[in-house]
Amino acid sequence: MAEFRVRVSTGEAFGAGTWDRISISIVGTRGETPPLPLDRFGKEFTACAEEDFEVTSPQDVGPVLLLRVHKAPPKLPRPLGPLAPDAWFCRWFQLTPPRGAPLRFPCYQWLEGSEGLVLREGAGKVPCADHHPALQQQRKEELKLRQEIYGWKTYIPGWPHCLNEDTVKHLNINIKYSLTKNTNFYLKGGSAFAELKIKGLLDRKGPWKSLKEMRKVFNFRKTPAAEYVFEHWQEDAFFASQFLNGLNPVLIRCCRCLPKNFPVTDAMVAPVLGPGTCLQAELERGSLFLVDHGILSGIRPNVVNGRPQFSAAPMTLLYQRPGCGPLLPLAIQLNQNPGSNSPIFLPTDNQWDWLLAKTWVRNAEFTVHEAITHLLHEHLLPEVFTLATLRQLPHCHPLFKLLIPHTRYTLHINTLARQLLIAPGQVVDRSTGLGIGGFSELIKRNMEQLTYSSLCLPEDIRARGVEDIPGYFYRDDGIQIWGAVECFVSEIINIYYPSDESVRVDCELQAWVWEIFSEGFLGRENSGLPSSLETQEALVKYVTMVIFNCSAKHSAVSAGQFDSCAWMPNLPPTMQLPPPTSKGQGSPEGFIATLPPVSATCDVIIALWVLSKEPGERRPLGTYPDEHFTEEAPRRSITAFQSRLAQISRDIQVRNQDLPLPYVYLDPPLIENSVSI
Repeated sequence: MAEFRVRVSTGEAFGAGTWDRISISIVGTRGETPPLPLDRFGKEFTACAEEDFEVTSPQDVGPVLLLRVHKAPPKLPRPLGPLAPDAWFCRWFQLTPPRGAPLRFPCYQWLEGSEGLVLREGAGKVPCADHHPALQQQRKEELKLRQEIYGWKTYIPGWPHCLNEDTVKHLNINIKYSLTKNTNFYLKGGSAFAELKIKGLLDRKGPWKSLKEMRKVFNFRKTPAAEYVFEHWQEDAFFASQFLNGLNPVLIRCCRCLPKNFPVTDAMVAPVLGPGTCLQAELERGSLFLVDHGILSGIRPNVVNGRPQFSAAPMTLLYQRPGCGPLLPLAIQLNQNPGSNSPIFLPTDNQWDWLLAKTWVRNAEFTVHEAITHLLHEHLLPEVFTLATLRQLPHCHPLFKLLIPHTRYTLHINTLARQLLIAPGQVVDRSTGLGIGGFSELIKRNMEQLTYSSLCLPEDIRARGVEDIPGYFYRDDGIQIWGAVECFVSEIINIYYPSDESVRVDCELQAWVWEIFSEGFLGRENSGLPSSLETQEALVKYVTMVIFNCSAKHSAVSAGQFDSCAWMPNLPPTMQLPPPTSKGQGSPEGFIATLPPVSATCDVIIALWVLSKEPGERRPLGTYPDEHFTEEAPRRSITAFQSRLAQISRDIQVRNQDLPLPYVYLDPPLIENSVSI
């Protein structure tokens, strides 16, 4: 016989406790105990509690390998009746054997019904390096179970594959929103819907009467950034600055040679560059920048409220005066084919011609941002990272422990998006210029050109040639955070992978990498995404890319959606008249008639209001309340990571004090650990 002391920790969430009976079986090198009840006088397993038990094994099972957790209904009816929830959220078990130090078994999972669970001790080496038959058999069983729970499916051909569930109702409890978060989410959306409904705006399918009337929507929710947008949206400097620090700060690139289909001349830009200057000299100096929305060319527009919509594929040339001064727009062409019907618009044109041209660019920004930068890069790809992690990495794997905080709620929000945003008849379909068909085509086009290096911020910045452009806070803050994440990841990897060989032989790691390559990037070798990893250095870069895109990058392109779009003319979701084919026709009436109808404006603004701000239960980057790592070394690395992020935050806040529009989307305390909204 052998006596063990058992300590059990139950989570804090609403409903985390249970009335069900819990027992454990201890698996050792010499055998396995029968189920040992965890029972004492009174109610066990209440929320927020840590409770101690003593159990006696009828035999000596040797050094402990595994802990099997059993859950069964109580012998007597539950006090709240048969319909009361019986799920239990277990944080961890601690098992103290007759001889030896306590062993910690991290759990951090919900158990429903009579569900069982097998836990491994938290400290130790990479799981596939363990060769005990019981551990190998358990690995096979766990892998099969995980892959049954989290299956793949093709949502739209050409898109990354996604979770094989149609509604959030059927999601596994461990990937669902909590009751608190779910309630906050629907209350937030419901309050916005009710307010605009009462104002009579949601049902108006016709055009706006004036810019003044649009303030009815703008005033329903206000933020300091949204107010700034309203005050400055017509200014050239603000228009240009949004390519650096706005919602889509990833397209601007240094222009060393003008595209042949963008025939800007010296005479056109002389009023901005100054007399005697020439484009070639500015191109060679590196002071010209290009934003090309050519990926939109030829996409078939949507029909909104029974009326055909219109799209453009503009090119925008920008100028950064050497030494000082704001980035400024020089020229805009609204499609990819120059000619008499495709004028180049200039800051010296009629006020309404120029404003309309800039607004067409902003409409293109909305579409490319929402379909590619936000949906594809920062939701669909993180879903792939999440699914591969849940399917291929056991809970005791160091990479699972490192990555699981950055997957929280991602599968829930993406499943919800497929229900409420990108399904037929939903927001994208009924209120945006390209609709689901256009979004689908854009994602397919981008998937064919998406590269690994474009997902790695330092390489992306170099490839676009924007290392030195001043006032690029997305770049400055992002590089700092990338470096902090990379340092943290490097420390963790070095703890568990002492050599390149240890990376190569980790079969679970390699299966994880292969699944991301095959299911997420559809096996496209020219993407540059590795299908296997050979070195510690390659693993550090890869994991840094995953964490950065699941946290900081998503914050940068998501958190400001409402700020940028609350004043709709700054970021219109659709356009109701075709792009102008000549100059001199601009007018206030024509500008208003081109903008989205009232109902589409309200529809999109409500969605972006809900999706821009985290509705409760936030876990900022670097906070890990679930203690999956039990050893001292990774805990020290977490503390050091938090210190680096805190210093980055202090530097950002000092810088922001001198900015008329503070850039806050990459301030670490405001970055969510995962794509959860």
